Amino acid sequence: MIPGADPSAVRIADAAFLDALCREAASSPRLRKNSNLHASNDYPCHRLFNALQPGTYVRAHRHLEPSKDETLVLLRGAMLAVFFDDGGTVVRRETLRPGMAVDVPHGTWHTFACLEPDTVFFEAKAGPYVPMTPDEAAPFAPPEGDPAAPAFLADLLAGT
Repeated sequence: MIPGADPSAVRIADAAFLDALCREAASSPRLRKNSNLHASNDYPCHRLFNALQPGTYVRAHRHLEPSKDETLVLLRGAMLAVFFDDGGTVVRRETLRPGMAVDVPHGTWHTFACLEPDTVFFEAKAGPYVPMTPDEAAPFAPPEGDPAAPAFLADLLAGT
């Protein structure tokens, strides 16, 4: 054992943990909740669980930093992954089910839409945390809280 290692610090993400995270998402005004495994936003690797409920809105965005590729693994529920060209035209849509993963290269316009209650995914990407810049927020997608956001989301979900 590595000196100083603490086996009691091991965390298990069991059904009870995921259920509790889903309850927190359901009671959140944004209808989503994350639980970070990394101890600080300065860590070089961010690992987190995200619970989503239908109706949550994630503005389309991209990560411009070359180290900010993003990998998600769906654990429960269903989620729509949508990818856009620079003009905002949808170029690919994939319905993710438990056990499926998606790796989003930096610079790729994308968003995710929740299709079922209590959807949870695991996400990994490079740290440290840096707030989204204006160049990373999709100009073709309304900001979160904008009155046009629900219609944008409904258009993305049409046909799923």
